Amino acid sequence: MNINAPHKEPLQLKKQTVILLEYIIILLFSLFPIFRHFPFEGNIYLSWEGAYRLYLGQVPYKDFGIPMGFGYWIIPALFFKLFGPYLSTLIKAQAFINILSALAFRSILKSFRIEHPVRFLAVLLYLISYSYTNYWPWYNHTVIVFELIGIAFLLKYIIGNKEKFRLGYLLAASFFLFMSLFTKQDAGAFAFLIGLALIICHGIYEKRLSPIFWFLGSYFLIAICIITPFIPYHIGYWFNYGQPPHYDRLSLYDIINVFLSRSTWIKFYILAIVLILLSKSRQIPQFLSDKNTIVFTILTLGILCEASITQVTSYVPKDTNIFFHSFAVIYIFSLSGIYEKVNFQKPLVTLIVAILIILWWSPYPWNYANAVFIKHFPGAISTETNEVSIRNYVLDTTQTKKGGKWIEGPWKQFKHIYMPKETIDGMKRVLSLDVVKEKKSNIRLLNMSELTPIEDIMGYIPETGSDIPLWYQKNIGMFEEQIYEYENRIKKGYYDVVMYEYVPSSNNFYPFEIEDALNKYYKRIDSFIAPRPNTYGSIEVFIKRPEK
Repeated sequence: MNINAPHKEPLQLKKQTVILLEYIIILLFSLFPIFRHFPFEGNIYLSWEGAYRLYLGQVPYKDFGIPMGFGYWIIPALFFKLFGPYLSTLIKAQAFINILSALAFRSILKSFRIEHPVRFLAVLLYLISYSYTNYWPWYNHTVIVFELIGIAFLLKYIIGNKEKFRLGYLLAASFFLFMSLFTKQDAGAFAFLIGLALIICHGIYEKRLSPIFWFLGSYFLIAICIITPFIPYHIGYWFNYGQPPHYDRLSLYDIINVFLSRSTWIKFYILAIVLILLSKSRQIPQFLSDKNTIVFTILTLGILCEASITQVTSYVPKDTNIFFHSFAVIYIFSLSGIYEKVNFQKPLVTLIVAILIILWWSPYPWNYANAVFIKHFPGAISTETNEVSIRNYVLDTTQTKKGGKWIEGPWKQFKHIYMPKETIDGMKRVLSLDVVKEKKSNIRLLNMSELTPIEDIMGYIPETGSDIPLWYQKNIGMFEEQIYEYENRIKKGYYDVVMYEYVPSSNNFYPFEIEDALNKYYKRIDSFIAPRPNTYGSIEVFIKRPEK
């Protein structure tokens, strides 16, 4: 043994390598959905319709009414301009949104100076637990993305160095935090409150009130500049802040009930964070003197509080609030002392933890991989009822009907999207109607169905007016005033063709009063299954009754 041999340093993760890996996984997780085919899913009709109207140049509140701001549709509309008004374009738009989302989360971690291997693991957790599951645009997701971008800019102002254009970060933060509110009111309000708490904390530590005034002033100035042009177009009627005909959807009972009966992870993280804070009780002066740690604590607790409320107010989809995992886990990693006990600079350590994170959230990637694996295990899809197993011990006795084989339709608007063959055949029958062929783009169509892209196939321009709702869900997208107006139009035979979707399991998904009026004054000529993968729905086709 040569005792004079040079000492070999253990292999360490280089900072530049970790940064490269972060960008690689952000791109891989975000762009992966672009190369897949997807089944038609509920609510994408709304993403398409709002983006399509903006793509056509229609003005919110003037040409159509929405009970929120239009922030959700801005990026999809821009992508419609670039790639065309197709459902597959929405997937491209969401890929871009996911990239912005992950970069914003990464920027937040950089501001808190999280050690780069741990930051990589946190980004991986964020991607696989939250970002990866969102491949369609949806306002309950976009609102969080704008919030995170706003918080990322705000932290650059609060924690960053005294840069020449540092005030620009504060203005950018105010803009994106307002865009969060102008996308969805509940999470957007939390975005503002969390931002306000952070800037107040900063002002206290800096012993200055000016940052608070700058934040509030720029936020409300941006709000005034965006809202004022729409005041003549009845934004005060449409935008829901609890005024009639809207109602307050915030129920204290529902919040308490859901928090106590579910919310297991949120309560676990609160327990862990409280234990960490209690462990710091002997060093209270030292703990309180660290502004960055206090800011991190306020942000994490604010995120957990937001997740507790929005799981009640924004309950579709059910996992809309799980972005809190990444914040809570990285906070626990940072303040629990794990840094001192585990050397994350070792590649093997980081690799093991990364594998365990993927294993923790394996249901999401497994859903993709299972489609391949199941082909090699024929017994896994057996429907033999005599062989009882975990796959068939409960018999399906419901009336749910999803249709037969799901295939891709022949229209570019539905490229890469699977729908039941019965739905595609029904669409072909609608497009072959004499009135559709005769009137073409001049047809008067009332499309109360999820097949909104059929409008572009027809060349139909959606009707406009400040009384025209963007979507027709009762007491959410439209109200008694609009229902009454549509009933009158149907009574007078205004529309040439009406497509009405009936979903038995949904309460007034499309107003039942409209269906009653159609059955009374119009003639139903067709009915076919709606493209709903989890619940049954039918699309009823009506035309005007022939004049006697």
